[in-house]
Amino acid sequence: MCAAVTGDLQAIIEDIHRTLKPRLGEGKVADYIPELAKVDPEKFGIAVIDLEGNVFKAGDCDEAFSIQSVSKVFTLTLALGKHGETTWNRVGREPSGSAFNSIVQLEHENGKPRNPFINAGAIVVSDLVMAGHTPREAIGEIVRFVQYLADDATIGIDPAVARSEAATGHRNEALAHFMKSFGKLTHPVDHVLGVYFHQCALAMNCVQLARAGLFLAGNGRNPLTGHTVVSSQRARRINALMLTCGHYDGSGDFAYHVGLPGKSGVGGGILAVAPGRASVAVWSPGLNRNGNSLIGSLALEMLAAKTGWSVFGGPG
Repeated sequence: MCAAVTGDLQAIIEDIHRTLKPRLGEGKVADYIPELAKVDPEKFGIAVIDLEGNVFKAGDCDEAFSIQSVSKVFTLTLALGKHGETTWNRVGREPSGSAFNSIVQLEHENGKPRNPFINAGAIVVSDLVMAGHTPREAIGEIVRFVQYLADDATIGIDPAVARSEAATGHRNEALAHFMKSFGKLTHPVDHVLGVYFHQCALAMNCVQLARAGLFLAGNGRNPLTGHTVVSSQRARRINALMLTCGHYDGSGDFAYHVGLPGKSGVGGGILAVAPGRASVAVWSPGLNRNGNSLIGSLALEMLAAKTGWSVFGGPG
């Protein structure tokens, strides 16, 4: 990382927070999940952790939130560790071009989801993670893995959000049953969905989330613990999927404006990776029309412009 950027990073983060603060409340909170509807729409946190372990943060960065679909990065990493490249026999690697919970595409493509970051794909990944496990064991493995990545044993699941997900997850139930009819799920639908709903209910703050994603910035290795999480090749490939598929039908727009691998969640969180430099987490609950954090996306666009971290070159 450029020394000038490192020295200025806290000032950059604070400037971004100060600039965007008047716009807090824009966007729409994900009210179709009742527990998420209760979240204050004016919350905004940002945290950046570089490969030396320096933490730069501002706003509500220490307040836990429901990471929702950001969890799909971690479950995909687990599934690839268990099944390797055979994972792609069950789920694709292409951008969807459709809403994250669309069933139309599944019908055209014989029940094989386009990528692991839309809901259908993540449900298949949950099924893969379950191999040899009961639902409770699989959920425990996911939580322990995220705790290991973040080096923080306090991370856990928000049970109220998990219940809220299960009570209102009718579209996900439809997706799962549809895929089951094509033989794409090997475990009972209710078991797979139990794992899926609980992984989405993981609660983390921006600092914890940035720390958990640091291995993707470190070429597969967590530079703070020295642990190799995945091979450098796998880290590059996960980053590639985050860049092309990490923001649902807004993935191309995010790549255009931000130029960093990222994964969003409808809880308002986004994990972004600056390979070889830093891991970034933002949280602001108001969503744009594609279901991505409106203020969070703007914050990352500003950060990439000010640092020149875009994978396509920069600054600007």
